Amino acid sequence: MSEEKETNSTRSSNGVYVIIILLLLVGLALMAMQWSKKNSELNQCANDNILLKADMAGMNEMMSGYVDNMSKDLKTDFKNMLETYDDLMLKDKSKADSLNVQKQKILILMEDLDASKRNGQLNARKIAQMNREIETLRSIMKSYVVQIDSLNTLNVKLTSDLDQSNTKLTSTTQERDMYKQDAEQKTEQVKKGAKLQAYGFSSLGLKMKLNNTTEKSDKAKNVAQIKSSFTISENPITPSGQKTVYLQILSPEGRTLQNRSTNVVQIDGLPVSYSDKKEIDYQNQQLDMSIYYDFRGEEAVKGNYIIKIFCDGNLIGTDSFTLK
Repeated sequence: MSEEKETNSTRSSNGVYVIIILLLLVGLALMAMQWSKKNSELNQCANDNILLKADMAGMNEMMSGYVDNMSKDLKTDFKNMLETYDDLMLKDKSKADSLNVQKQKILILMEDLDASKRNGQLNARKIAQMNREIETLRSIMKSYVVQIDSLNTLNVKLTSDLDQSNTKLTSTTQERDMYKQDAEQKTEQVKKGAKLQAYGFSSLGLKMKLNNTTEKSDKAKNVAQIKSSFTISENPITPSGQKTVYLQILSPEGRTLQNRSTNVVQIDGLPVSYSDKKEIDYQNQQLDMSIYYDFRGEEAVKGNYIIKIFCDGNLIGTDSFTLK
């Protein structure tokens, strides 16, 4: 009974092993099939790759002339961009640092282009890559152009406004100078119009009589005084009030007759010696007056004497007479 049980157990274990072995064989068969399939695909990919490389080589050879032209166009673009950046730096030196950074990128791409061409690595794919790079750099460059042109436009406007202001200032200055000149002319005219005039002269020598009265004399040896009578003109625009009228007598030798050397008055900004003076109250009406000069013991000389009358800093009249 015991032996029968052992025989059945052994048969059961052998069946399990057989099943396991069969499963393993099936698995190996499936794996072999998969490996074979993948190997075939790999070989196909390798063949396709070889064909693609051959096609690419043929394409590159066929396009070599176009690639050369495209590389020349790229180089031209690079050079044009460098020139544009140089122009931008001239327009706005404050952005020189950032513009130089972009120029450096362009120079690096140009070196890469030349190196690829020397090494035979320049192809359509490389040129397409560089075109993308240059488009990026061109976009950056355009942004700088817009910024700097905007600033230049503003600067031009400010310069134009400044020029307009300067033109207006110049025009205003010219108008002011014209008004000033006109005012000065009118002031000068008023000044001239306000100038008094002395006229109706009667100038002569006087001798002293025994009763201390005087009478006219034309003999130099007898003359003790000189009298000049005249009329001050009417002038409604001359300031009225107290005025000083100065008498200057020039002897035949051209010397001003004076009792005191301090008798000096400013006429037209220059010092002028005078012989005597008289205070008057001028009320814009005609005024008759006389001024005397006393020789005080000094002997008069023969010859022609010249009389000058001054008032308000101006020469207002002249006269002359002769002593024998």
